[in-house]
Amino acid sequence: MVEAVLIDLFSIPANLQNNIQGLLCNTLETIEKCSSIHAPFVYVICCQRQWSDRKGEQEFLLPALGGFQSLKRRLEVVRALTTAAALYTIKQRLDEKDLSIIKVILPTLRKDLMKAYIDHLFTAVYQFEYEDLQVVSGSENLQISERQGEGQTLPSQDMALIQSEIQMHLESLPSLKGELTILRSSLIPDGTFLHGFTTRTGGISYIPTLSSCNLFSSSKRRDPNVVVKENLRRLANAAGFNPEAFHRVKVDHANAVCIMGKTEPDSYDGIVTNQKGVTLAAPGADCIPVLFADPVRKACGAAHSGWKGTLSGVSMATVNAMVSEYGCNVKDILVVLGPSVGPCCYKLPHESAKEFHRIDPKCVRLFDSANPYIDIRRATRILLERGGVLPENIQDDSVADQNQNITFCTACHPDKFYSHFRDGTNFGTQIGFISIKD
Repeated sequence: MVEAVLIDLFSIPANLQNNIQGLLCNTLETIEKCSSIHAPFVYVICCQRQWSDRKGEQEFLLPALGGFQSLKRRLEVVRALTTAAALYTIKQRLDEKDLSIIKVILPTLRKDLMKAYIDHLFTAVYQFEYEDLQVVSGSENLQISERQGEGQTLPSQDMALIQSEIQMHLESLPSLKGELTILRSSLIPDGTFLHGFTTRTGGISYIPTLSSCNLFSSSKRRDPNVVVKENLRRLANAAGFNPEAFHRVKVDHANAVCIMGKTEPDSYDGIVTNQKGVTLAAPGADCIPVLFADPVRKACGAAHSGWKGTLSGVSMATVNAMVSEYGCNVKDILVVLGPSVGPCCYKLPHESAKEFHRIDPKCVRLFDSANPYIDIRRATRILLERGGVLPENIQDDSVADQNQNITFCTACHPDKFYSHFRDGTNFGTQIGFISIKD
């Protein structure tokens, strides 16, 4: 069932402006007739340039809206200077109400253009269907009819203009939840490496569980890639790296490692490089973003270590890749564990907890319970030390000076970090990142 209707009056030709009242009345009448049981939310988008002030809007639109009592409380006119700005406002309205099934009623010639905007601004969480708004100059009977056939591919220059318009609008938006904040480790020398761990502040993501500096997009979440890309651009500006030379692991919850400059695996949870100016990153939203740095051989790496990756040894696999590829000495490699779910909050079923108990009984609390508490950080440290990494070269929440601690529990700090464990499926993602300075 359609939950919302979007009526696109953004580019009604100038010679048809006088027909706009009849056009809108006819459209709303059809919606009302088809929605006797469940009235959808209705949004009308208009170009702000069509009227110099509110008086113009009242003269042309409000008389057409007044007679539809069943839609009255569910109807809103959105005026904006660009289609990107109008659609982004509509997306905010839909997300506030958790709506995802939308009918778009628009002029025939606007469909391909509108679909391009929607493909950029929405994810697969939303479902769209389209109907034509047939505009006939001088006609008293302006009809809606379903459009037949497939649309045409937009020229590349039109796609570039759409992307540019969207980017400009997103760049103009204010940061949410305060300034962008980056946590840095005192263990990694900042004369050689640029690194940090992000928090959830300073981006433009507005959905509560994603707000505001979400750095991952998927088909299952409401943050589109263009929003994540804008958050990344703001992070890059603040941190000082090139977002065009940014490489994030392709999470598989295993132990494969990508060597920059070699054939990229289909998925991998570790990545290493000795190239200057290339930023490596690993995500985390309870899983540990782990950073690696060798100031002697000038090499670095990043790994994503959840409970499965921890058990499969992804951190030590990343260390071993640095040793084999760049001639690093394991005793020179520095390792920092970023914000992640702590043993105060994280539980696993008893069968999975057994594997951590085998690493060290101290990795498990309330072992005899059905869902014991797990310390994946301790397990990671133990496996790294067994692999030859010096204890003093590992920074985690066991650091003596707690003022130096950056391995906070993500689940315990909702104001600072995202947490899958705490927030559920529509969770945001922070990252750890590192690069070798030019």
